[in-house]
Amino acid sequence: MKKIFAAAALSLAAMSAFAANPQVELVTNKGKIVLELYPDKAPATVANFLQYVKDKHYDGTVFHRVVADFVVQGGGFDVKGNQKPTRAPVKNEAQAAFKAGLKNDRGTLAMARTSDPNSASSQFYVNLKNNDFLNWPGRDGAGYAVFGKVVAGMDVVDKIGAVKTLPGDTPVDAVVVESARELPAGAAAKQS
Repeated sequence: MKKIFAAAALSLAAMSAFAANPQVELVTNKGKIVLELYPDKAPATVANFLQYVKDKHYDGTVFHRVVADFVVQGGGFDVKGNQKPTRAPVKNEAQAAFKAGLKNDRGTLAMARTSDPNSASSQFYVNLKNNDFLNWPGRDGAGYAVFGKVVAGMDVVDKIGAVKTLPGDTPVDAVVVESARELPAGAAAKQS
């Protein structure tokens, strides 16, 4: 009987650990992408991203930078190319995330930033391949904070990564995030 309760407790613990990872669905004009976030490894970054999702900041934004075999980047500009206002930047958690096992590998989600390591606000990117040089400590001693990964729709990300671009890596035809919503825990479990 003790073994049954122990197994049940282990199953509940495993389910709780899974449920602790929020998931966000991006509906784009190229298809749906589901992202799983890791608040235990990059708490400030995840909280920042989820707040932008709750504020519907990403609705109507575009993937404004697409570099084949590197990254697709979005979250900062609307379909007319206007930069959207943002909240204060979030502290770079690249070191903690890297030490917790999160790397800029294919399919992972990370924060875009300027040369200032603590300048990330709303812009994010998905790695199209393993980009080890973006990991902490990186070329600048800070790296780029990974905080999630694509768990469904990597084929959509690859489609975005293959679009034709203009000089400056802007897609010829806009790749639009129509909506970004956090999935309910039950729905998130069904997606993976």
